[in-house]
Amino acid sequence: MADNRNDVLRIVGGHPALDLVNTVAPRVPGGTADELDYLRAPAALLAWSRRIGLTDASEATAVAAAWDSAAGTAEQALHATIEIREAVYTVLARRDESAEMAAALELLTLRWSAAAARSVLVPGGAVAELQVGTSPALMIPDRLVAAAVELLRTVELRQLRACPIEEGGCGFLFLDRSRNGSRRWCSMEDCGTQAKIRKLSERRRATTVEGVQR
Repeated sequence: MADNRNDVLRIVGGHPALDLVNTVAPRVPGGTADELDYLRAPAALLAWSRRIGLTDASEATAVAAAWDSAAGTAEQALHATIEIREAVYTVLARRDESAEMAAALELLTLRWSAAAARSVLVPGGAVAELQVGTSPALMIPDRLVAAAVELLRTVELRQLRACPIEEGGCGFLFLDRSRNGSRRWCSMEDCGTQAKIRKLSERRRATTVEGVQR
């Protein structure tokens, strides 16, 4: 398997819940010994939330202040986020009636119930809209579990793709919204280009070996 880990995490999922799943590289069911977790610390989680637009500048400042004011809250938010991430991946990777999927759905249900209890209805939309993440300390995991529930309830499975590990991809999940549904790689500029280079190199090596044998 090629090393598909990058110093800068690519945002290619097309949905916050998929971008969360893709914070582990490569993304392989069961994991690998050499995988890289991009959310290894609360600071990384906060920076990532800003990068994908989950929080704005003022919200990120409020989150950081809440984490600084109470010991353990940053680690609590990170732990909740990782639980949500792995539960979403389990559900999407299995999509069956397995005990693992049932447990993952139960965890997401509990996390969403807690997030909903911290949410409020505010004026907006047709009449009102749900504001999730009113508690700064848990704003990030609350918004992520809300995004996860929305994705699992509405995703069109024909659009859900995984960058092909067996062909040297990274395993990242993404939504294929291309007109003809033919998107194969998480990013043509990254995994797609690497795959083309590998195939070209393999053909050249095969041609060289064939010429020597003759």
